[in-house]
Amino acid sequence: MAAVAVAHRGDPYRHRENTLPSLRSALRAGADAVEMDVRVTRDGVPVLLHDPTLARLWGVDAALAELPAADLPPGVPTLYEALGAVEGCRALVDMTVPESAPAVVAAVRDAGAEDRTYYCGDAAVMLAVRDRDPAAEIALTWKTAAPVPPLLLTELRPRWINLRFGLVRSPLVAWARGEGLLVGAWTADLRRTMRRLERLGVDAITSNRIDVLLDALGDRQDPPARR
Repeated sequence: MAAVAVAHRGDPYRHRENTLPSLRSALRAGADAVEMDVRVTRDGVPVLLHDPTLARLWGVDAALAELPAADLPPGVPTLYEALGAVEGCRALVDMTVPESAPAVVAAVRDAGAEDRTYYCGDAAVMLAVRDRDPAAEIALTWKTAAPVPPLLLTELRPRWINLRFGLVRSPLVAWARGEGLLVGAWTADLRRTMRRLERLGVDAITSNRIDVLLDALGDRQDPPARR
């Protein structure tokens, strides 16, 4: 089974990350799924932004959580808009703040995108998502080489374990298989890393260079089916 090719923040080598042009460029390149970072404005609107502030990408020295959506720079998309832009494609929603879960899950529902959206983040954030949506597809971001504690697996019920590429080794992959988990790896931008991950049998690879990833994966069979 071929690995899912996930475009990290869209196609950031060609367009500003986490914007509609970046997402659409990733789709044109052939991405199986598009990862997008989501945070919530002061008035509770989920928008695409990785950093807590707008400084790096948008030149605005302000925290997103302190601004209403109406005051954001043009070009910062809402999650609702982003899901519409990638209609027909899987969307991986990366979250960092547990308190954002109600608004994010509601936006996915309002966009009619539940069946093609899955969520990633650390345990606290994903538990908040699970609380809002018992049927949500979850990719638990895990940052150590130790297996996930059984109690957390029971409570969270993830479908994926989402690992930094350097942590992906045969024993951890074998453990995940034994638990019935799919394995995702992020963020691989070198061909040799992509090919190593493919040899280890991961189920998804996330990259900033979606065109390179697709080329490195070569002739692929169908990626893992949707939930």
